[in-house]
Amino acid sequence: MTQFDYVKTRREDIQAIPPASQEKAKVVIRWLTRLNVAVFKASKGRLWKNFIGGYPICVVGMTGKKSGKFREVALIHLPKGDDVLLVASQGGMDTHPVWYYNLKANPNIEVTVGGTTRQMVARQVDDDEKRELWPHLLSLYPDFDEYQARTDRNIPVFVCSEV
Repeated sequence: MTQFDYVKTRREDIQAIPPASQEKAKVVIRWLTRLNVAVFKASKGRLWKNFIGGYPICVVGMTGKKSGKFREVALIHLPKGDDVLLVASQGGMDTHPVWYYNLKANPNIEVTVGGTTRQMVARQVDDDEKRELWPHLLSLYPDFDEYQARTDRNIPVFVCSEV
């Protein structure tokens, strides 16, 4: 069992997601994300601009690793100064989200917040930088702590800076 000293939630205090449920959740997440992106973009960022709980979203556009096609995903908007942070948490499931692999292969992305789109480049942080960013991430979305406690996977964090 992997533990990170900066994660305050203990694994025994949270419920694991059974593997069969993880596969079903991925399908639901994929379809809800597609719908979220469509509504958000059609309304120029006025509708479906927050996830459940009121957390603001951004739409991240990237090139697919295998297909080479432009892909978009709605993620929690995590600003840090002029940069945007992205967390490949997938709720603490055992595998990285598909968008993680796209970003690793093609780090040049678009990030849309509200009706404004910026060209950015994503860089995955190392463990020391993740430790430093962790309190800021939790100040924006506290559930990340539970997600990291739930999985042995070291949840990737990216810093995206304007090109």
